[in-house]
Amino acid sequence: MTPEARLRILVVDDDRAMLRSLVDLLEAADWCVETLSRADRVLSTLERFEADVVLSDVRMPGMSGLDLLAAVRAVSDIPLVLISAHGDIPMAVSAMQDGAYSFIEKPYDPRRLLSVVRNAGERNRIQCSNARLRKRLLELSGLDRILIGNTPAILKLRQSILSLADSAASILLLGETGTGKDVVARALHDIGPFAERPFVAVNCALLTPERFTAEMFGVAGGPPGKVQQADGGTLFLDEICACPPEIQARFLRVLEDSAVTPDGGDRSHPVNLRIICATNEDIEKAVSQQRFREDLYFRINTVSLMLPPLRERRDDLQPLLMHFLEKLAPAYEVATPSITSDDLAALLAHDWPGNVRELRSVAQRRLIAARLGHGTISEAINPQVIPEALPTTLREAVAALERDMISRAIQSHAGRMDDVAEALGIGRRTLNEKIVKLGLEKERLI
Repeated sequence: MTPEARLRILVVDDDRAMLRSLVDLLEAADWCVETLSRADRVLSTLERFEADVVLSDVRMPGMSGLDLLAAVRAVSDIPLVLISAHGDIPMAVSAMQDGAYSFIEKPYDPRRLLSVVRNAGERNRIQCSNARLRKRLLELSGLDRILIGNTPAILKLRQSILSLADSAASILLLGETGTGKDVVARALHDIGPFAERPFVAVNCALLTPERFTAEMFGVAGGPPGKVQQADGGTLFLDEICACPPEIQARFLRVLEDSAVTPDGGDRSHPVNLRIICATNEDIEKAVSQQRFREDLYFRINTVSLMLPPLRERRDDLQPLLMHFLEKLAPAYEVATPSITSDDLAALLAHDWPGNVRELRSVAQRRLIAARLGHGTISEAINPQVIPEALPTTLREAVAALERDMISRAIQSHAGRMDDVAEALGIGRRTLNEKIVKLGLEKERLI
């Protein structure tokens, strides 16, 4: 066995004869052994000796084995096995409740001791391997750069994504508008077994009832619908509650049959999909109001993830803002603005109804102001829209406001129309129609 593969154990006992006996036994079983005669040196020793398990006597001068257990548990999950000639059942039960892996009485049975410490060491190896894998997945997936923050809610969400990435179960993402449900859906796809397969996203709220069937299921003789396009990969249905009732029934059949039949066709096509759905509505309320089928709800809700609103992640506001400022500053050809105490106060005072999406827009407005040599976060949160001339009718006022907002968004996103539509909360087709109607010239705005 290579030195790296050998299990490593730290043995603590003030009895030299007992210590020598334990070392002989463990080394004969091909363990890498480190010894100490005092428990108060264990934590410093573990910093240089990466043990898989600690085996410690209970009765020792100074720090006892039970005291050592408390000290180790405060900083590490390494298995600790206690051994004592003075142990009794109450002591063993108490030690196990306090986190000891096992308790062995002297004189010990060599086979039992080896069995206990080997199981403890192998379990620790597996846990450490899983921890390294989760860390590596986190680095590879960029989850820590996508879902930025260290509040408990966002840490739990990142771990849930890593845990669910390999699962083929249907997942329902819940949360307010702008919390990043589309980002989570994409992350679930990218770090799972479907990463090399298609990821097809459909915003159900942007499809008209007339076009829904053809878009989702396709038309015989025409291009495949979204369901077929996602075959072998992931189909992400955003705003699932906006799905018309007749489409819900047909989509349920697709899930039950694992097959789709295009409109006007007589032949079904087998599909193998991972389904991820998202909604900012109270879907259970939609079910009770019979706007959403209960059987479909149960089918898509194998696992649900709740995305926290930004107002519940106030400790994440500053790192999130700095992330957006640093990421977007090169596009605006400005240095990343610093965050003042007044800026931080403005961040914390705002309720962020638009969540992370709103914060990104605030960062963009702050960078636009920086190009002009001024600006604060407070001004970016509350931009003042002052029309050149006061409209005389409500229609003119609405048109002026739309013209101003769309113009600002086009400038903020450097003409990237998909980003402009997302920032304004409208569909790309609606955006194009408004640009034509309002007589805007995109080229002159960029």
